[in-house]
Amino acid sequence: MDKIEIAADALARSKRALFITGAGLSADSGLPTYRGVGGLYEDMAPDEGLPIEEILSGRMFAKRPELTWKYIYEIEKACRGRGPNDGHFFISNLEKHGKEVMVFTQNVDGFHKKAGSKDIVDIHGDIHRLICTSCGAQTEVENYADLEIPPFCPCSSMLRPDVVLFGEQLPMDKYGRFEMEMQRGFDIVFSIGTSSAFPYIVEPVLRARGKAAFTIEINPMKTVISPYVDLHFKGRAKEVLNALAKCVF
Repeated sequence: MDKIEIAADALARSKRALFITGAGLSADSGLPTYRGVGGLYEDMAPDEGLPIEEILSGRMFAKRPELTWKYIYEIEKACRGRGPNDGHFFISNLEKHGKEVMVFTQNVDGFHKKAGSKDIVDIHGDIHRLICTSCGAQTEVENYADLEIPPFCPCSSMLRPDVVLFGEQLPMDKYGRFEMEMQRGFDIVFSIGTSSAFPYIVEPVLRARGKAAFTIEINPMKTVISPYVDLHFKGRAKEVLNALAKCVF
């Protein structure tokens, strides 16, 4: 069997699947790939002469929210007119074919939700979900085009996107739920389009491997987990998942 057939066979034998996804999956929807907080472009050079990591930090938002919002707006703007690609739909279609699937994503674009996936841990948040900094009210916004920037809640307090900014902690409620599912275990784990730069992205793959789960990485480049997975596909996420879909569905 070739690698695609091996992956398809492992997936067919699995009951519970985990998909860890990063910017490389959404790149096939036309979004730039990111570093750090979902939405930071490698070539973004802020006019203010400050590092983008400083501008998009929790500390800067507390001090100069209008500056942080200026660049958050540009991140959201890149998502407009774009949506899920075949890779997102491959994952959601597995649920429709009886698989128990969890998505653990670094992406803030909300494409997994739009594709129909049900069990999603968006560990970095969703840029289309806004939260009041005072009363905590939440609202879903398809795009920011009609928003006053920075936007305000009816209670007169400023809104912020439900995303993890630099220097902020991960949401412990989301990570706690993910940890519970990790303890239950998965039969197969995919790492797709992520540089695996964070321990909380690497650890699930290594833990799954230690529990004899089948592990697969899809990434054009080698990462720190590449030597430890059962299969590494060097290629774009959509291309590999489309080939896999032909064997699975």
